[in-house]
Amino acid sequence: MKIIYFGDIVGKSGRVAVLNSLDEIRARHAPDMLIANGENAAHGFGITEKICKEFFEAGIDVIVTGNHAWDQREIVGYIEREPRLLRPNNYPKLTPGSGSVIAETKSGKRVLVIQVMGRLFMEPLDDPFASVESALYNHRLGASVDAIFVDIHAEATSEKTAMGVHLDGRVSMVVGSHSHIPTADARVLPGGTAYQTDAGMCGDYNSVIGMKKEAAVGRFIRKIPGDKLEPAEGEATVCAIVVETDDATGLAKSCQPLRMGGGLIATL
Repeated sequence: MKIIYFGDIVGKSGRVAVLNSLDEIRARHAPDMLIANGENAAHGFGITEKICKEFFEAGIDVIVTGNHAWDQREIVGYIEREPRLLRPNNYPKLTPGSGSVIAETKSGKRVLVIQVMGRLFMEPLDDPFASVESALYNHRLGASVDAIFVDIHAEATSEKTAMGVHLDGRVSMVVGSHSHIPTADARVLPGGTAYQTDAGMCGDYNSVIGMKKEAAVGRFIRKIPGDKLEPAEGEATVCAIVVETDDATGLAKSCQPLRMGGGLIATL
């Protein structure tokens, strides 16, 4: 089975780039499942029901979020009705929505998708490691599910790496999100879990992590309130990760980064 995960989609340029890339990606990789991080899709902050539906209609199977999950207040009611839209699993139990879902491919294979959020340099939440263990409690690769994908939305590379090492051999893939910069460490860990510290963003890289440069730089060089951050609107680079799993074990056979268009060097 092939699973493709798109890193944080930022603003309109990111949305357009992802949607426009899908036909080529399908022709080149023939993915069984598409997962995307949409927490910055609505003008850089949060996601809306309309955008979710646009992604689902285009063939995205599951959308994960992160610390910007609630920036668009309308999403609170929608996330309670739409199990394919996730928020971090380690939010408090009374938080609307869910942090995991089992999604099925067209061929009937079952993929458990889990998202957690890190705690280092982030808002205080429940333990992400314990939260993943809870989500995994009733599932095992090659038995109840055919593949398991874990997104860790976190600031610290150490916390993301620790999650990958902790879950190695028990899940198909662990991929980090949030920093908007693709890391160069995509690989299959010794136990058979695909891993990348951060998938990067789907957005305009002629920016400061997806935001227009002037306002973002101003926040660093002036200690006064500045202009509101706005997403950059130039051509976006699509950043994703492609993982192929073994049908018998659910573990990863291969793991490769995918970059298309925009300002970053494309993958072959």
